[in-house]
Amino acid sequence: METRALVERIAELARLRFSEEDLSTFAQQFERILHFIGTIETLELEEVEPLVQVIPTTSALREDIPQPSLPREEALRNAPKHNGVFFRVPKVIE
Repeated sequence: METRALVERIAELARLRFSEEDLSTFAQQFERILHFIGTIETLELEEVEPLVQVIPTTSALREDIPQPSLPREEALRNAPKHNGVFFRVPKVIE
């Protein structure tokens, strides 16, 4: 299928409308992308392992270690409003 016709079909499926100039630009860009993919397909990549991360990463989160929670009085100490047992907040759902 011709590249321009393919771009027009994709635009139609996505319910997008483009000017003739934009369609020509997208067709040229799409042609370059397809050419690049064709170049990649010619490479011997069978023994290359898939890359998961470009740089090594470590978790920025601390380990989840169970520990006792705050006593109720301490948790409610700085609350603007409470009834001694629960936080009191404005009603947000009618």
